[in-house]
Amino acid sequence: MHAANQARDRSDWALLFLRISGSLLLLAVHGLPKLLNMQAELTLIEDPLGLGPSVTLCLAIFAEVLCPLLIILGPFTRLATLPILAVLLVSLVLVHPEWSLGEGQFAWLLAILFTTLLIGGPGRIAFGKRLPF
Repeated sequence: MHAANQARDRSDWALLFLRISGSLLLLAVHGLPKLLNMQAELTLIEDPLGLGPSVTLCLAIFAEVLCPLLIILGPFTRLATLPILAVLLVSLVLVHPEWSLGEGQFAWLLAILFTTLLIGGPGRIAFGKRLPF
């Protein structure tokens, strides 16, 4: 039984690392630049769904700033991955369909990371959950 608890503890720490590192990466590379340069981003953002630049930018900021923060905290991990995955899917399929696998590798890696969190959840190390130590 002790070995099973150790394996579960390692899995919880791995999920915590995945939540924090992936979310910080998304925040730093995509979310915060959009949030801090909203006016400039309005002129640059693609609008593949025809919602208008303002709505599209707000949805992107929601997915790339608020959702990663929720994932870092933990209780809403699975739910918060959905907008991120939606933005990644729209980006890969509608905005950049010409990208090769190499050109889209960052988006694919983010999709793999956040899909893993969708499947695995936050683990036991999350706000609102009892810590395993």
